[in-house]
Amino acid sequence: MALAAADNFHSRLVFWLKIVLPLVALGLLATLFLFGRPISPEDAIPYASTDITDRVKEPRVTSPVFASMTQDGTALTIMAQEARPGAAGSNIAGQAQAMSALMEMPDGSNAQITAPLMQMARASQTATLSGGVKIVTSGGYTAVMAGMLVATTKTDVTSLGPVDATGPPGKLHAQAMHLGAAPSGGYQLDFTGGVTLVYLPKGGL
Repeated sequence: MALAAADNFHSRLVFWLKIVLPLVALGLLATLFLFGRPISPEDAIPYASTDITDRVKEPRVTSPVFASMTQDGTALTIMAQEARPGAAGSNIAGQAQAMSALMEMPDGSNAQITAPLMQMARASQTATLSGGVKIVTSGGYTAVMAGMLVATTKTDVTSLGPVDATGPPGKLHAQAMHLGAAPSGGYQLDFTGGVTLVYLPKGGL
């Protein structure tokens, strides 16, 4: 008799739980909807404010990366904050803002270049950097200048205007700077045109 009573109680308990538990779940869902944070249409999509029309008229690429190998074996990697293609029929292939480039020469040396603006030319396959250019070489030289011309098919970097630099000898000023292949092999950095040097002993820079 006791076993039958227990089975009866268990059956009644299961029966009522089947009714009560779904009601409790519905109540919890209703509470979530009633007290949940109201949804604002303005918070929907963060990209909704983008001017699509402007993007169509002036196409651009964010954080582009351009990588190539020059004819003499230098690995050239160019990165930028934003890039835009040149106009159709123009000699300008494109331009980029806040660019940085890494040149890794076959002899193990390298040069890092940064500039606010870069413009790529189709015919000459060169990049003109402007707005204040900085180059740092693995040989210990750091040079700044107004502009720079960089070839994209060979290791050839030429300053556009005077250069101020620091390096192993000290501080120097020159009317021009060139980084390229040396006649005897390898690569060399040349400063020319009224070069003035302030010699600083090692550790004095």
